[in-house]
Amino acid sequence: MGVAAHYGDPMREQRLLDAGGALVDLSHHGVVRICGPDRLTWLHSLLSQDVASLAPGVPVQGLLLSPHGHVEHHLRLQDDGETTTALVEPGSGPALVEFLRSMQFMMRVEVVDATENWAVIGSADSEQVVPRADLQPVMADADSVAGVWAHEALRIAAGIPRLGLDTDHRTIPNEAGWIESAVHLDKGCYRGQETVARVHTLGRPPRRLTRLHLDGSVDHLPEHGDPVVLRETAKQVGLIGSSTRHYVDGPLALALLKRSVPVDAPLLVQSEGVGVAATQEVVVEPEAGLHVRP
Repeated sequence: MGVAAHYGDPMREQRLLDAGGALVDLSHHGVVRICGPDRLTWLHSLLSQDVASLAPGVPVQGLLLSPHGHVEHHLRLQDDGETTTALVEPGSGPALVEFLRSMQFMMRVEVVDATENWAVIGSADSEQVVPRADLQPVMADADSVAGVWAHEALRIAAGIPRLGLDTDHRTIPNEAGWIESAVHLDKGCYRGQETVARVHTLGRPPRRLTRLHLDGSVDHLPEHGDPVVLRETAKQVGLIGSSTRHYVDGPLALALLKRSVPVDAPLLVQSEGVGVAATQEVVVEPEAGLHVRP
């Protein structure tokens, strides 16, 4: 989508990025800006995160959920005292703006898709926006640069999901490990809260995000949507989201598995007609939640 996958040496770029010494062009991601005196209290009423008193310069994550608790948008937010900037998945800015504008009513806010004017730049553990006209000079002045492949490899190794890649239209925050990072459990009502609270209280989300360590004997990585099956019975128990070759851990993938799958069950990923052996590393516990036992 107009950004560099790599600059000639993806593994070296991973090492540089992991050490904090490289920048990544993420300008294909969307940028939505919300201004106006009511912006924080208004966003607070809509999102899963507590942003009513968000301090300038403090980055947070938030989710916009459907009435049934399914994740529709994942926002990486930061406020500067006058404007809240939301970084979103590539291509999702217009839909988010359309929804937010439909919820303005009498609130003193203004919502714009600013992707044409602002570009996202990433590092090992943060993201920032710069005027799009300054993107190339900033990247040219960096000590080192890394491609999107390197950025994705570190994300997958850290077990961090991306909306639309490691989730589907049925995903709830509890399944993807977003409770700790993007949900405030005591903030009060917001759309979809009932589902989140119920699963957090009673536990057992229908599925769970897991990191898979893949057999490196094949020459390709699994594709998004490839089925994951139990090795002994060939019963399908999940789907592949993202996959990568990590500079330390080798071939990795994120997958959504049925909660009932034992965490030590040997798995196969069905990819290009070949069963690729996979072992699990837990990201979301099968009993996630379960804070009230019957």
